[in-house]
Amino acid sequence: MKHLLFIPIVLGMLSCSKQFIAPESDANTTPISLEDQIKVGAIRDYILDTSLATQLSKNFIHKADYNIHSLLIYKNDALFYEQYRWGKDEKRGKNLGIVQHNVHTLHDVRSISKSVVSACIGIAIQKGLIKNVEEPINTFFPELCTDNDEKSRITIKNLLTMSSGLCWEELGKHSGLMDDETKMDLNTHPVQFVLSKKMNTRAGTIWNYSGGNTQVLAEIIKRVSGKDICAFAKEHLFNPLGIMHTEWTKLSLSGEPAAASGLRLTSRDLLKLGILYNDSGIFNKNPVIDSRWVEESLSDHIKRPNLKNLGLEDGGYGFQFWTYGLTVKNRDLIMVEAKGNGGQSIMICPDLSLILVMTAGNYGKGTNNTIAYTIMKEYVLPAIL
Repeated sequence: MKHLLFIPIVLGMLSCSKQFIAPESDANTTPISLEDQIKVGAIRDYILDTSLATQLSKNFIHKADYNIHSLLIYKNDALFYEQYRWGKDEKRGKNLGIVQHNVHTLHDVRSISKSVVSACIGIAIQKGLIKNVEEPINTFFPELCTDNDEKSRITIKNLLTMSSGLCWEELGKHSGLMDDETKMDLNTHPVQFVLSKKMNTRAGTIWNYSGGNTQVLAEIIKRVSGKDICAFAKEHLFNPLGIMHTEWTKLSLSGEPAAASGLRLTSRDLLKLGILYNDSGIFNKNPVIDSRWVEESLSDHIKRPNLKNLGLEDGGYGFQFWTYGLTVKNRDLIMVEAKGNGGQSIMICPDLSLILVMTAGNYGKGTNNTIAYTIMKEYVLPAIL
């Protein structure tokens, strides 16, 4: 008789457990106030269309194909929407299985790492470690770029704007089994590998996406400060923002931090970076980055080619930031994005002091490239304007 009673009890426990982990169980979108210097608010105080949360859950959050892990929306100094999800995830290519993402979960941010490296370049200039963005790279790599070499004309600005002119195959276009980013990962001297590439265009003229450019920027920081990008960012960027829980994965053979794609942060810490740039380099009333650097970083410096085949919207490029122009309800707006493979995004609409943060797990799939853009353009902005 005891055994018969035990069976339904166990089945009941299993049923409750299954119900607890079901996708619908994490439907609450109201942010919780934490001691992390992020103010929270109620969605009704920030949007006109109060059905926004329901629409986002129905059309995006609960759609398995999108594999969205977190979505945060912030406006006018307050986080008013925050949701986390179960989903398949990776750590720089290593399968982590199904992960319950929450406010404390570290997540691959992939190429958002590039925007962080850009911030560190700005801080290095601010501290006098680098003169300005017009400094040529042979200043830092005389052994790799001679004065007579065409590469000596490449500047820090060219690296920041993906217009170094160096041959580089990435972003879905490569002729062999591995793209150049993978080859760099498997090279014992990654910067030497990047700078050994031939020039195929004049520096500063053509946009060509290159994780190699970002790796060179990180090496410049190391040479002028004596600290790798991980240590420099921690001291001069993360600590002032109260970002304490981070990880920067390393390149496979060199052991150097993977500057272009190796950073792991929580979603709220991604939001802090968005707040920093939205507020002209100030966080919690403390200046972290020069406001002029922020303005330059978020401005168009070069036009991107048509990348519709990769699911990417047209626009320009700043200092390791993507820029877009769009019109919603007859209002012309500028949006800026720190973007990462798989659906990682910090999207900022400076005109409205509006920030959207998204993490997701569709790595290597173009289907997630514009989800954050679509959510912002077709759902969030119409609900606010």
